[in-house]
Amino acid sequence: MLRLILRAFAKRLLCSIALLSTGIAVSVVISLATVISPALADTAKVLPIPQPFFQGKIGTTYQESTADFPAPIAAPEKAPNVLLVLLDDVGFAQASTFGGLVETPNLTRLAEKGLRYNQFHTTALCSPTRAALLTGRNHHSVNTGVVEELATGFPGYTTILPKSAATVAEILRQNGYNTAAFGKWHNTPDYETSAAGPFDRWPTRLGFEYFYGFLGGDTNQWSPALVENTKRVVPPVNNPDYHLTPDLVDRAIAWIRSQQSIAPDKPFFTYLATGATHAPHHAPKAWIDKYKGKFDEGWDRLREQTFVRQKQLGVIPANAQLTLRPKELPAWDSLSKDEQRIYAHEMEVFAGFLAQTDYEVGRLINAIDQIGELNNTIIFYIIGDNGASAEGGLAGSINELRVFNKIPESREQLLASLNDLGSSKTFNHYHAAWAWAGATPFQWTKQIASHFGGTRNPLIVAWGDGIKDRGGIRSQFHHVIDITPTILEVAGITVPTEVNGVKQQKLEGTSLAYTFDNPDAPSHRKTQYFEMFGNRAIYDEGWIAAARHPRLPWQGTINADFQQDPWELYNIESDFSEANNLAAENPKKLEKLQELFLSQARQYQVFPLDDRLSERFDVTSRPSPAAGRKTFTYYPGVAPIPEGSAPSLKNRSFSITADVEIPQRGAEGVLLTQGGRFAGWSFFLENSKPTYVYNFVNAERYVIQSPEKLPSGKSTIRFDFDYDSGEVGAGGTGKLFICDRQVAEGRIQKTVPYRLALDETFDVGRDTGTPASETYQVPFAFTGNLQKVTLNLN
Repeated sequence: MLRLILRAFAKRLLCSIALLSTGIAVSVVISLATVISPALADTAKVLPIPQPFFQGKIGTTYQESTADFPAPIAAPEKAPNVLLVLLDDVGFAQASTFGGLVETPNLTRLAEKGLRYNQFHTTALCSPTRAALLTGRNHHSVNTGVVEELATGFPGYTTILPKSAATVAEILRQNGYNTAAFGKWHNTPDYETSAAGPFDRWPTRLGFEYFYGFLGGDTNQWSPALVENTKRVVPPVNNPDYHLTPDLVDRAIAWIRSQQSIAPDKPFFTYLATGATHAPHHAPKAWIDKYKGKFDEGWDRLREQTFVRQKQLGVIPANAQLTLRPKELPAWDSLSKDEQRIYAHEMEVFAGFLAQTDYEVGRLINAIDQIGELNNTIIFYIIGDNGASAEGGLAGSINELRVFNKIPESREQLLASLNDLGSSKTFNHYHAAWAWAGATPFQWTKQIASHFGGTRNPLIVAWGDGIKDRGGIRSQFHHVIDITPTILEVAGITVPTEVNGVKQQKLEGTSLAYTFDNPDAPSHRKTQYFEMFGNRAIYDEGWIAAARHPRLPWQGTINADFQQDPWELYNIESDFSEANNLAAENPKKLEKLQELFLSQARQYQVFPLDDRLSERFDVTSRPSPAAGRKTFTYYPGVAPIPEGSAPSLKNRSFSITADVEIPQRGAEGVLLTQGGRFAGWSFFLENSKPTYVYNFVNAERYVIQSPEKLPSGKSTIRFDFDYDSGEVGAGGTGKLFICDRQVAEGRIQKTVPYRLALDETFDVGRDTGTPASETYQVPFAFTGNLQKVTLNLN
């Protein structure tokens, strides 16, 4: 209203001074325009905030003029720093802070200074939770109903974050914050992660001024696929002491120290999303050894003991019940001694990984304390982006890519690699039953959005003197979409209606700041739907209806009928863990909630339900720079190309031709490669001999090598692969040629059907990740003159 009055007054006054001299009129107009400029609002609903009008005076010369610089945009007074920490694949009950056996002293110290939330929820999967977290909207509403690598061409599933849903980082940045993200991103479409972009959905175009981490769903902790801003960077090569988590924390500490040294009056927003504890479970041996023998009693006993500790801590109600083990998971006592030995060590490795992560995040929090900013920093620490992961299946794995490609592992293979678990030699995961134990007291795990084992994650909020009830527990029902509204509220920033020229979708989250000072306040979140791979649920005012789809987290597509999924009903006001199914007793309530789910699903773009897995890993099912092309030419210096942007050589015939010049001394090195130690292939020279190696999930390597060395001078070498027709993952015949003369031939009995890697790349002239062949060490750059490589798909 005041602005309207000022505008009217300005209009009338301008009319009255029309006959005044030009210099005076200009001065008055400038002054009035400044008064009514929207830039003077504490927080603008339209971003970016327009530059303030000039408030000085302009005369004929500078002596008669008064200069005025536009004031920099500043955050609201007393706006706190924000630290947002998100761990990966950690269950509700795995950290000792919430009753688990893995020691997390730094998390506990933080909880003692802040609040523990025991009814906080995620989406049951990685990318969807991250998209919901950063935008404050439901995951389907921002087109991320599934992970980037499984995107489909339906509105809720493209994984293309809309410009109508600006991230909290973008809103904070345009309101005077410095912003940075470290670690796992997983919100850029799989086919947009190459050096060709586009970069619209990379972190630095979604509100973060600095990014250091990895773009995909997981990465090798010993040899990660790193990106700094929009450039791929190579981690230290062959450094036995390197590990990703300390690297991320070191970078975050350095950034915060630099930012606060240069602009101490400017608040920061730091987002740390560790790769831990997503598979591969990579941890230094010293951390793993701390848990030797700790899990020998098995998952059933662990779950019982955890349940007792949870009640002692008060993180679950005294009347909570321990739900039963599902029939799909074996009892620990039913296993052989060898199986128990394997599976216990798998959990020891995971425990070391989580314990190391707690230590490293603690270093970051201590660093903020050391510069005197901890009391002025609100910390949101989310322990898991979904429930613990059962994707390791009913044996665990030494190579997660076997799971994604539906290639089983034998007990003998697991035993042979037992001492290597956690090291650079494995891409390991644990038995699904450990994930179930990590969800105590709930049912199920990651992916299963129908039950709290998939969606209930611990949340810690700490904020110096901003939280009085230190060490308190909060039980209001909340969801990951509620974090963005909370951050904006505590920062004193208005939710914008327009950002960068685009009208914004309504925030679907609701702030949980009201809980800080009021432990008994009724939950502001009344309704929330859940859906992942057809597993679905609807919460409404204390009741929840749930339908678990029969596909298990470690299975591929099973073609089950969604209409046959049985629905369950729970009153979680009195049944914290969903132990008592009331569907038969209260069919009318169930029917009402089923109708509500359908309404919410239509509203938020949940349909169509889709339980397919393996087929959706196929990169050719999505847009790509490689789509529609049969011939590709690559030159030296090409940046590493992620699998989603590279030509797919799976399940087909192809030909690779390299034009090279060999010096007198001979040459060696990679010409073209894709993947690495855990699946992939490499075309290279070994002692001047053309060589092709196909690595079938680190179980078998097929080597085809020329008996002849290349002569000095120019040569053309070619590898042809003739794929056996039939099923996916079939074999074929490989042939090597030097200047069109065949010099070698061999059989490749099996090939990888769906996905070679989630983090390894397609490389020209060198190998930037782990080696596809153990006969060389990365980067094994080509030492001759590589003129070009041509790839033809047949």
